[in-house]
Amino acid sequence: MSTTLNNPRRRSLIIAGTALATGPALFHIARAQAGAIRIGFPTPLTGPFSAEAQDQVRAAQLAVKEWNAAGGHKGQMAELIVRDTKLNPGEAATRTLELIEKDKVNFIVGSLSAATQLSINAITRERKVLFNSISQSDTINEAKEAGTYTFHEALNPHMTAGAVARYAFPKFGKKVVYLTADYAYGHEMVRGFQRAGEAFGMQTLADIRHPLGTADYSAFLPRIQALKPDILVLCNFGRDLVNSAKQATDFGIKQTTRIITPVLLYTARQAGGADAFEGIIGGTSYYWGLEDRIPSAKKFNDAFRAAYAGAVPSDYGALGYAGIKSVLQAVNDANATDSTAVAMALARLKYDWYKGPQFYRACDHQSVQSVIVVESKSKGMKDKNDVFNVLEVEAPNEANLRSCAELGFKA
Repeated sequence: MSTTLNNPRRRSLIIAGTALATGPALFHIARAQAGAIRIGFPTPLTGPFSAEAQDQVRAAQLAVKEWNAAGGHKGQMAELIVRDTKLNPGEAATRTLELIEKDKVNFIVGSLSAATQLSINAITRERKVLFNSISQSDTINEAKEAGTYTFHEALNPHMTAGAVARYAFPKFGKKVVYLTADYAYGHEMVRGFQRAGEAFGMQTLADIRHPLGTADYSAFLPRIQALKPDILVLCNFGRDLVNSAKQATDFGIKQTTRIITPVLLYTARQAGGADAFEGIIGGTSYYWGLEDRIPSAKKFNDAFRAAYAGAVPSDYGALGYAGIKSVLQAVNDANATDSTAVAMALARLKYDWYKGPQFYRACDHQSVQSVIVVESKSKGMKDKNDVFNVLEVEAPNEANLRSCAELGFKA
């Protein structure tokens, strides 16, 4: 197992001076062994999603380490090659092409943006290389993006927003304002909330959009307050979510309005702090606190703690772990390392790596899985990691996905 870190132009993993450097063992550089199964891992190590990307790498490295320790594929080991997409679709495409043509990777796992994963998918589909995406997107499930080699390990916005809406909308009122990051992720989340809200008679007062990477939300908050919504939905991610939650709290929005968000990240909550996120409700693909009820969560958490000085994995970190584990399991199931055979095995996979049962739906290769609804807490915390109350676990259910026909697949 190794992470390639040679030419800076190639946007390799940069660890000096970042939160990523949790221990010397994590990024030990080893020479790639001959014949290693090489997995390219493009993710935005720099930019507003860097904390989440860094945790993805940690967990992905753990998955590779475990697989190698178990003997790999008939003694053939795996190697993870990380590249920085800079959260830019063009950069993501360039790095993916480089991974395929220069680094000769067998598979691609990664992405942390609805936009970058589509540019990655365009490259991998054209070159018939398996891609398992670990970022939220509705578009990647549609027939125009789908194919033999495209898999989606992450939740999608329709699933995530739908679960949060079904929990929150009946409880907090009918008038809603959306504060939306102006790119695919934000747009798709709003659509998911509005669609789920139809059953509850929800009224959209405004969908206020902001650029990705906005630092100052003061221009938006007076308008939101003047609209007097029952619910404010923060449809943004990473550092954008942290900044908007902090500033909405400081502005006093919570005095009259309940704040919810489709994806309430462990990393964002840690960065923003208890006061900024107090009482905010959101969805997540994983929370480490599930270990009390799900055996695979306890096993994953214990392995992560042992590898990283007692730290617990984040939600997006867990996606890095599962995205790699699924592909490597498919290598063993297929008894092969070519993308066609491995994709066929992956499509049949039923698995439980960290959160309970999952499987890939046949038409779009979407991972059908649970959605966890959590609330951020500021009191009664057992330790610094005990940041959420689990309010509901929505079980895996294909009925909560858009239908194959709606996505453009023909029967």
